[in-house]
Amino acid sequence: MDLAGVGVWSSQLRYGDPAQAAESAAELEELGFTALWIPDVGGPVLDSVAHLLAATERVVIATGILNLWMHEPAEVAGGYADLTGRHGERFLLGIGCSHAPLIDSKEPGRYRKPLAATRAYLDGLDAAEQPVPVQNRVLAALGPKMLQLSATRARGAHPYLTTPDHTRYAREQLGVGPLLVPEQTVLITDDGDAAREIGVPWLRSYLALPNYANNMLRMGFTPEDVSTVSDRLFDALIAWGDEETVLRRVNEHLQAGADHVCVQVLTADPREFPHEQWRRLAAALR
Repeated sequence: MDLAGVGVWSSQLRYGDPAQAAESAAELEELGFTALWIPDVGGPVLDSVAHLLAATERVVIATGILNLWMHEPAEVAGGYADLTGRHGERFLLGIGCSHAPLIDSKEPGRYRKPLAATRAYLDGLDAAEQPVPVQNRVLAALGPKMLQLSATRARGAHPYLTTPDHTRYAREQLGVGPLLVPEQTVLITDDGDAAREIGVPWLRSYLALPNYANNMLRMGFTPEDVSTVSDRLFDALIAWGDEETVLRRVNEHLQAGADHVCVQVLTADPREFPHEQWRRLAAALR
């Protein structure tokens, strides 16, 4: 499973029109992106993976991430075995423990001991009739303990909403060998006001979650940076500008120790498939 180069992280591929998602996946594969990453905030995520695998021939399809509170490990392992049997080893299972406000909103008190819950979930995958291979799974990880678990119980880590400085920190925690595949959010526009108009509300929704806010504090940002989405924090988390600006940020991650970077394109309409931006990025990468 080759995860060099640059991939695409896209909520549209998961929750957008299925026919358009399939067409987009096939085009992204032809454009040269090496992996397509999809989120999981509810619903049959393995069905979405199957849909994208069927629409493509070579590209890796990855969950970024499968929410461990929403899927039983035995069912996931069975689904994984079925999909890899039909499509080869093109499915990278990204697993994460999500966030307390999201999980507890439906079942108060359910979210607790995320590190232990992740270990137990991996135990379930290992104990399944057809286990998910360690080399074909990664963990959502920001802090040191989850990063260390990623190095020992998975192929590596998939940090989300981070900076090249965090990538450097994550590589130090993981050591040499484990896979490190950060997500990088981008806005292709030279208009700073337009970038903030789109990006600030999007960032606020994430920074309201303790995991992300605490990670920013751990990386040296202040509580005021987080509460106001300061320009300093905005510019650190979102690469905005032309294609060359985006590629510079991708290269910063790679130089800091990333093996693969998955790029998430924001636009004014979050439901829109950003075809033009994907094509521009692919051309710049070539």
